[in-house]
Amino acid sequence: MAANTRFATGVHAMVLLAAEPDGLQTSEDVAGKLSINPVVIRRVFSLLHQAGLLESQKGPHGGSKLARSAKAITLADIYKALDGGELFHTAALAGTQAAKLGLVLKKVFESAEGALREELEKTTLNDLAKKVGKKGKK
Repeated sequence: MAANTRFATGVHAMVLLAAEPDGLQTSEDVAGKLSINPVVIRRVFSLLHQAGLLESQKGPHGGSKLARSAKAITLADIYKALDGGELFHTAALAGTQAAKLGLVLKKVFESAEGALREELEKTTLNDLAKKVGKKGKK
């Protein structure tokens, strides 16, 4: 099963935008800094723009920037924009035991997802940018 890296890519891109909050950055600029294809960044930026997290300007001097302060954008906001669905799914298996186990697993999965979302709500882009900045200065 392939891993979905859209959320991680989005977080990396948003931290780069947070580092230069007043400037516009193109998908090519961001992709170059992350060593990935600009098409991937354009797709991620499109979803972030739809969610109201990015502002974009078209044209030769266009680009994207954060729609609000890095202090006001949480990882939960980015997650909802990019991967907002359920993290875990139970299998639809036949039989009484499988059905019982499915119900138990569903409760465990809901609890785990709740804890993850709660943690993502606590962390802002600004928090990450500060941590990255401190490590870069050592």
